[in-house]
Amino acid sequence: MLAIDPQLKTERENYKLLTGSVIPRPIAFITTKSKDNVINGAPFSYFNIVTAGPPILSVAIQRKNGKMKDTARNIIENHSFVIHTVDEENVTEINKAAANLAADESELTFMNIDCIESTVIDVPAIQDAKVRFECKLEKHIAISSDDGQIVTDLILGRVVHYHISEDVYMKEDKINEEQMKAVSRLAGSRYATVGDTFDIERPK
Repeated sequence: MLAIDPQLKTERENYKLLTGSVIPRPIAFITTKSKDNVINGAPFSYFNIVTAGPPILSVAIQRKNGKMKDTARNIIENHSFVIHTVDEENVTEINKAAANLAADESELTFMNIDCIESTVIDVPAIQDAKVRFECKLEKHIAISSDDGQIVTDLILGRVVHYHISEDVYMKEDKINEEQMKAVSRLAGSRYATVGDTFDIERPK
């Protein structure tokens, strides 16, 4: 077993170790709206559930050269955003939104997707996601490196409305993972589907 001190690794080296080890990671495709009404869309794989009561989701948005990304800035300014699940059917289009664009350009113009208005918030969503969460900003946490530079914006979002496709929704509020066909992030340019599943009963 190798013992590695992260303090002796560069940010990029730690990134490779973490993204190659913490797998698979769910992908959040997030839409936000700027103060100039530009709709931003971007995928993030530092994404997960925080708690179910109240329903809180988290997404960590890495800064680039110390600069806050459009998604984080828009969420902090507008306090609203939509998280969409990514699946086998939309992952190719979602990947197009990872391109680096100016803040006044919308990634959605490069994607072959249809947008739809949200129910509770004023940020539009993409229609073909099997699940989407309308969220309000619960908390923003700035994470700094050892030298004091802010490197990541951790966003906690409270879910204020669910939209779930009839294809994946089952009785008793369960989700059909086979119909969901979720796609997860691995390291580099690699992705994964759910694949084989199995059950293990928890001890009582």
